[in-house]
Formats: sequence, structure tokens, C-alpha cells
Amino acid sequence: MTRSTGRFLLVLLGLYTVFRLFTTAVLLWITDVHQDPVIFSGEVHRYFDLATLWDGAWYESIATTGYPDEIPRDEHGMARQNEWAFYPMFPTLAKWLMVLTGWPFAVAGPVVALVVGYAAAVVMGLLLRERVGAVAALGGVALFAAFPTAPVLQVAYTESLATLLLCIVLWLLMRRQWWAAGAVALLTGLARPIALPLGLVALVAVVLRWRRRREEPVPRGEYAGMLGALVGCGLSGLIWPALVWRGTGVPAGYTETMSAWRQGEPVTPFGPTLEMVKWQFGDPRGVWLLLGFFVLLAVMMLGPWARGLGPVLKTWSLGYPFYLAAALDPWTSIYRYLILLFPVFVVMIGGGWAPSDKRANPTWLIVLRTVVLVALFLGWQVWWSWELFRFEPPRDNPP
Repeated sequence: MTRSTGRFLLVLLGLYTVFRLFTTAVLLWITDVHQDPVIFSGEVHRYFDLATLWDGAWYESIATTGYPDEIPRDEHGMARQNEWAFYPMFPTLAKWLMVLTGWPFAVAGPVVALVVGYAAAVVMGLLLRERVGAVAALGGVALFAAFPTAPVLQVAYTESLATLLLCIVLWLLMRRQWWAAGAVALLTGLARPIALPLGLVALVAVVLRWRRRREEPVPRGEYAGMLGALVGCGLSGLIWPALVWRGTGVPAGYTETMSAWRQGEPVTPFGPTLEMVKWQFGDPRGVWLLLGFFVLLAVMMLGPWARGLGPVLKTWSLGYPFYLAAALDPWTSIYRYLILLFPVFVVMIGGGWAPSDKRANPTWLIVLRTVVLVALFLGWQVWWSWELFRFEPPRDNPP
């Protein structure tokens, strides 16, 4: 490791630590000032009780008792909400730490999320540094660490793990390390359902490499690796449904379980998103606002100001929100899903130019924009945490 890389990582880790301390202070404030006492076990510090609510409670059940042998059903035969909706890698890591240290899940889960979050920030920073330079990379990581939903990076949620695996896959694809990219992509299938947008990114990377075959001949072994990357991304989306089938004996066990969060209704592409924006903003205003969001995103990522990011990061930034709109319900959880759009943060601060581009913004302007956006993000984080990390039955919108 060179001296400049060492200094870069030191600054990055320092920034990330400052933002994690800020988030910790916010969560402690919410815990002490306003929280339903029913959530406190008395066995660990109150912070850890707060850090294992909602999804954390499901992961705790998986880490301590495992998955059920069959799909729980109601009196009408419809699947109930159950552990099979939650992917196994995070609770498995927490379980290993529990065995190693003797800690309860309430401590092990948040610690795993925190440590993995540090690793994700390091990989993200190094990846971005290769594309847009050190200053813009630090700015992007700062916005990621200060994002309004960044508290999920240190509670028993999977955002930090998903970010780490995602950054590794994207970096490997950028470096044309196809076999490794496919292997890590396969692992994401045990951590987070992002196979479709990740497969699109791999396909774009492979096609662009193939188109340069005359300038840069493609060896036969590389063709095999490119195929391996595509296969890894494809299998990533199938591995967990297949394991649910094997564990429950129900071929559609995973989709039935997921439908339990929608009162048994099947998912129609874009249906829940269109219904939500119409409900929130009216029809057709909500539809126009949704279209406006995607147009703005396209302008941000396809303009020359994002050229330094390269096709891999730009494809992810365009494909992932499209996938979210098509496949998920845009409720309170949608905000934390957006934290994976870290390349967009770089464009927001004007750091998407290649360092060698004469049109690149000066360092002072990138820093100024970063400071302003970080301040806005932190204020938004306080509000978001206050709204969603307070457990007040029967009102219980999860983070």
C-alpha cells in the first residue's frame, strides 16, 4: 500500500467514524427521550434493544432458532409472515460472532453491521478513487455515511452487508475479473435480492468488452469468465428461492412468503409503485412526478458530468431504481434501499468527471458541495430516525 493510499484510507475511516458517532448520538437521544418501554429487555444496553427491532427481530429469530420447517399458514391456507423472507448471510455472520464471543444477538447483530459497514466504506472509497479521484471519492463516501437512512448501517439490518458485496462485484466487473465477480455475485443471492439489476450491469460490462474485441482481442479463457460472471448473477436470483423450496418442500415457498407482506396479493410489475404515487400525490400528478424522477436520474447519469464513473457504475445507478420501482412496495423501507445508489452521490457533488478531464470541478467546489449536502443529510437523518426508530404501538412503520 502506497503512502497516498494510506492517507486516503485514514481520512476515509476518520470521516466514517464521525458519522457513525453522530448516528449513535441520535439513536441514544431517541432511546432516552421518547421510546415505548416495552422494547427494553433489561439484559443489554437500551441502544442494542433499539438496534434489533423490526427486521432485526426476524434476524435474531433466524440466528437463534433457525428457519421453520414449513411455511406458517393462517386458517385460509395463506402464508403468514415468517423467517423465510429474510436472507441467511447476515444472521449467519451474527451467529458466528455469538458463538465466538458469547454475546447475545442484540449485541452481535449491530456489531456485525457496523464492522461490515466500515469494510463497505473502504471498498467503496477505493473503487471511486480509481474512477473520479480521491476528493470526489471521499465526498461520495461522506454522503453515503451521512445519508438520512444511514442508521441502518449500524443496526441489525443488511444494508452494510449488501453495500459491501455490491461494491466488490462492481469493482471486479470494472477490472474485468469475471470469475471473481460471478462468485461474489452468487453470494449476494444469500444476502439481498439485487440479482436483476446486478445481472444488467454484468451484461453491459460483457457487451462493452466484446465490442472492443478488435482493439483488445478477447482470449478464449476470458470468454469463459464473462459467461461465468453472467451465470453467477443469474443464479444469484435463484439460489434463495431454491433453498426455501428445499427447506419447506413448497416450490413457491419464497414468493408465497413475500406475498404475506401484501396480504396475499401477488406482485405485479410497477403496480404497487404506481398505486403509491397516485395515493400520495394524486392521479396523474403522481405518475408525472415518478417519470420526472427517472428523467432527472437519466440526465444526471448520462451527461458528461458523470463520465468519470464509467459504464458499470452508471448502469447500476440507472438499473437499480428501475428495479425498485418494478418489484417492490415503495413504503418506508424504500428510503433505506436508496442508500445503495452511492454513485449518484458523486454526481451530486460535481465529482463525476474523470480527474484528467479539463472540465472537472475544482477541489474547493466539490468540498463545498459535500459539506452542504452532508449538513442537509444529517438534518434529514435526525427527522427520519425520530419518525421511524420510535416504537409506538399500534403505529409501527419500520425503518
